Amino acid sequence: MSPAHAFSGLDTDEAARRLAADGPNLLSADRTRSLALIALSALREPMFLLLAAASALYLTLGDLSEGLLLAAAGLVTVALVVAQEARSEAALKALRQLSDPVVRVVRDGRAQAIAAQNLVCGDIVLLAEGQRAPADGALLGPDILQIDESALTGESVAVVRSGVPAPPDGALSDRVFAGTLVVAGQGVVRIDATGPRTALGRIGASLSTIGESRTPLQKSTGRIVIWIGAMALVFAVVVALAYGLLRGLWIDGALAGITIAIALIPEEFPVVLSVFLSLGAWRLAQHQVLVRRAAAIEALGGATMLCVDKTGTLTENRMAVAALWSPQAEGRPDDEPLAPALRDVLDTAVRASSPQPTDPMDLALAALAPPATERPEQVWPLATHRLAVVQTWRTPDGRRTAAKGSPEAVFALCRMTASETAAARSALERLASGGLRVLAVAEADHDAAVAAPEELEFRFRGLVGFLDPVAADVPAALEVARAAGIDVAMITGDYPATALKIAGDAGIDVSAGLMTGAEIAALDEAALAARIRDVRVFARVQPGQKLALVRAFQANGAVVAMTGDGVNDAPALEAADIGVAMGGRGTDVAREAADLVLLDDRFGSILGAVRLGRRIFTNLRRALIYITAIHVPIAGLALLPILLGAPPLLFPIHVVLLELVIDPVCSLAFEAEPSEEDAMRRPPRPQRSGLFGLMEIVTGLARGLPILATVLALYLIVLPAAGEAVARSAAYVALAVSNLALALAIGASAGVGLFDPRRRLFWSISASLAVILLTALYAPAVAHVFRFGAPSPGLLSLAVAAGLFAGGWSGLVRWLRARSGAARPPYQPLGAGA
Repeated sequence: MSPAHAFSGLDTDEAARRLAADGPNLLSADRTRSLALIALSALREPMFLLLAAASALYLTLGDLSEGLLLAAAGLVTVALVVAQEARSEAALKALRQLSDPVVRVVRDGRAQAIAAQNLVCGDIVLLAEGQRAPADGALLGPDILQIDESALTGESVAVVRSGVPAPPDGALSDRVFAGTLVVAGQGVVRIDATGPRTALGRIGASLSTIGESRTPLQKSTGRIVIWIGAMALVFAVVVALAYGLLRGLWIDGALAGITIAIALIPEEFPVVLSVFLSLGAWRLAQHQVLVRRAAAIEALGGATMLCVDKTGTLTENRMAVAALWSPQAEGRPDDEPLAPALRDVLDTAVRASSPQPTDPMDLALAALAPPATERPEQVWPLATHRLAVVQTWRTPDGRRTAAKGSPEAVFALCRMTASETAAARSALERLASGGLRVLAVAEADHDAAVAAPEELEFRFRGLVGFLDPVAADVPAALEVARAAGIDVAMITGDYPATALKIAGDAGIDVSAGLMTGAEIAALDEAALAARIRDVRVFARVQPGQKLALVRAFQANGAVVAMTGDGVNDAPALEAADIGVAMGGRGTDVAREAADLVLLDDRFGSILGAVRLGRRIFTNLRRALIYITAIHVPIAGLALLPILLGAPPLLFPIHVVLLELVIDPVCSLAFEAEPSEEDAMRRPPRPQRSGLFGLMEIVTGLARGLPILATVLALYLIVLPAAGEAVARSAAYVALAVSNLALALAIGASAGVGLFDPRRRLFWSISASLAVILLTALYAPAVAHVFRFGAPSPGLLSLAVAAGLFAGGWSGLVRWLRARSGAARPPYQPLGAGA
């Protein structure tokens, strides 16, 4: 059978025609909610139901203007919720498009990457280990794949598939089904069924790329909202009964109860969480970080340890053959002429590489010597017990088998003597200490097929050194990590000397030396946790040992972010506090196990995600504190005047107007607030520091009580002299201004200018509220509805000044502290002082 690169595949026009005829290769419809569904959900919110009840009461009393105004306010509230939810849905839809699986196909005679949903019948797909089959099809050629079909059959044991027809009693089959996982091997598949026509599609299964489940934070916040809401409703009923029993005004009591219920129910909490998590995920995607689980956004800002791969994360993953060595000669691949022994090393390495190279080292070899046009007769892929790739080829004289892999594995295959091994190891150490990644190659000639490579007598050919330099932006990114109090550990399967050289070039602390996989395996959990307190370089690590390292770091109190790209990395990615998969070179299994996917595979993107995670966490906490704080004066001003025997200060329409300010301020203005300048010069927050707890509630009360005291005092002082309507106007202006001043005081990031362009949403909301207030104060028809009286310029100025002070005093204190240069606590490295 011809190799995959010999297939021309479909041309672009034919593929487009088939896509239009058959539809996209999707198993389920888009999960985005429509505007109608969002609006229907908003109409069931307690806030809207309370507004509807208040509007009905006013209309029953014949107060047409206030009843209609409340009804309009209810519709505006619904529209605001719909707008926010629609923005969140748009962000999620963009994320789903980014997270669509990508497959390699042959079209127009060349291999290219396309979105899996654009796959059509007749496409030639290149499948490799760790990938999920994107559609149903048939294997072409002699490749042997081990495939996990548990998604279809429930059977956990992998099956063997090949394009070679099976003997009558054989178990091989050429069928590959959508959703099944390639456990080992690589192959070429011609697609013959897509989307709902696949076996998986016919049984009604669906795949999900962004989870719909609520995060722990959303669940806990939902419980808080239900608890506070229930208390608010009970309190509102008690107030309504007391009002009616004490004054005999049952309708007024009902209105007072509704007012207090509206003031107390923190319906902004779930809205704010939804907006922050969805827009936060969207912002991360703009920085090439795809969020697969929203809970990762909550954990990002607290990461204290980054465990990263070497190849492609710290290095460029752009391999080039830099050195060749054999027992007879040593040189570079561009030497003229190249020594025959070195030509044999290069040819053997190519024979042990894939005919359709995708691995960076295979690509580097293919650039020097074109891959074979035929296909190998037999392939033994990389395995845990044999870290080498072995391929058998037909020759005119029989068979030739080539091996390429870790020097230790190839030395074992060759059964080398002590003196032969010593010479090879000396050359290996010299190449590795120069930062080269070194592979050994060997070959064997034989007549009959064998069951395992260990049956053959291999001849050691030599070593190939690959140069993969440290990426240019990595040293600076590591400096940022250190300043942010984040330790970085490099975990690689590479040779120890290579690992130390690359780690030192990148800027990782190598003073404590390194640990090897063998050393890790020899220690129990407690001993390993003690040993790794200072070690930050780990070499010759097996994928399964990454899990032990993650648990050891966590035992030392670290919040661990772990990168991975292979099938066997999945357990470590699952166990880490933040699993990070490589989007470019990572396998589907790694991406499914991870919380985040790096779309560009860059180390700097991880730190960018940490910075955004810190920003999201900080702004979300501020928004929730603001919500708590502003409900204190609203609820207090709705209740205390009644208890003190004064005329009511707030009616439902007043509370609703403030709520229409609170929602956009806390959910959109706070979310848009930029990071503080020193966000990455602070230590990570403590692991046990929750987003919202008793301390935040106390902080909210401390910010809200001064506003309550100031506005109530202003109302009671002005009331005897100016009357109820004017006193209400002055107090309401002070309350509204303090609302905005508090938002700015809590949300403003240190070091960011007051009129920074990124804060334009806040100032737009402030300007809109100012126009509404002035209209309500001085337009007689509107003032009548709000029960306002026009205050004098002096009283209006006093109200504005009182509001600015009551809401903004904490921001002033914060600004003065920042100007004084108060130092933050120094960062203590993990394990310091232990």
